[in-house]
Amino acid sequence: MVFNLFRALFVMLRNDPNKPPMTRYLGKRVGIAALVLLMLIIAASSGFMPLNPRPY
Repeated sequence: MVFNLFRALFVMLRNDPNKPPMTRYLGKRVGIAALVLLMLIIAASSGFMPLNPRPY
């Protein structure tokens, strides 16, 4: 995720029309974050990852 964020930064700073757009790298970053969140939700709901019952 950090790699894609820095790639988007360099694309934004260079502004080269022959390179892929900045949104491609930012979209990958958001997609990876959504996939990780979905995997955490599935692991918690299936019991593979136990949750803290009293989060004090």
